[in-house]
Amino acid sequence: MVGCQNHMRTAVRYLLLTLMSAIMVFPLVWMFRVAFVAGGGGLSLNDLLTTNWTITNFADLFTQANLGTALFNSILVGGIVTLGNILFCFMIAYALARFQSRLNKILFVLVLLVLMIPMHIIIIPLYLLCLKAGIYDSYWALILPWLVNPIGIFLVKQYIESIPPSMEEAARIDGAGEARILLRVVMPLCRPALAVLAIQVFFTNWNSFLFPFILTSKEHLRTLPVALAHYQGHQAIDWPHLMAGSTVAVVPVLVLFLLMQKQIVSGITAGAIKQ
Repeated sequence: MVGCQNHMRTAVRYLLLTLMSAIMVFPLVWMFRVAFVAGGGGLSLNDLLTTNWTITNFADLFTQANLGTALFNSILVGGIVTLGNILFCFMIAYALARFQSRLNKILFVLVLLVLMIPMHIIIIPLYLLCLKAGIYDSYWALILPWLVNPIGIFLVKQYIESIPPSMEEAARIDGAGEARILLRVVMPLCRPALAVLAIQVFFTNWNSFLFPFILTSKEHLRTLPVALAHYQGHQAIDWPHLMAGSTVAVVPVLVLFLLMQKQIVSGITAGAIKQ
């Protein structure tokens, strides 16, 4: 009797999980299908079931809408910002974790206070700062303000504190300098946390719309979200082409997430146990 009840609970659990998965996956499947709809079809189920498949929508985006430039901009900006966060957040976090002083404690409190400020509050000050610095409407406006992330500093600092300092002391006894210890000893040990930071920063910048939209106005500087927003018409929406562009924006992120999911899980759980 008990075994039958356990099997019943397991079956119900898997049924609910399958239902939830189907609900979450269905919008993606619908988007992919609309992206391949031929003949300017709409979003009705009849169009999805009867319309032929085509890749013309994707070709039109790269030949007519210049989506290739927007894709390049998103990859360039996301890659540079991600590398900058890995380097700068790691260096700052190491200094805050290993060098104990009153000043460092105050700086860490300021980092935590920055986390409490919504990003949208800094839109106007950031816009004015970019104008006065002469970097408005350039790649610098898309890169410089985001090279350091307070969430990244907090995440990496907490992870470094879980690493035994004895490993660094052993390297110092062997004659290693601080730079070598930082890059050859501590950074490899922080790989799970840095992987989580890199994925989070890249995803955030890849999907960012508001700040690239405000800080740039030239067409050749548009990132993918901004380019897709400008592609919509004022009177009607060309759903097949818009969904094709959304597919171009979603597929790289989806593939990257599937490839890096083990690093994400290990980075979240590895710092949970103190050495």
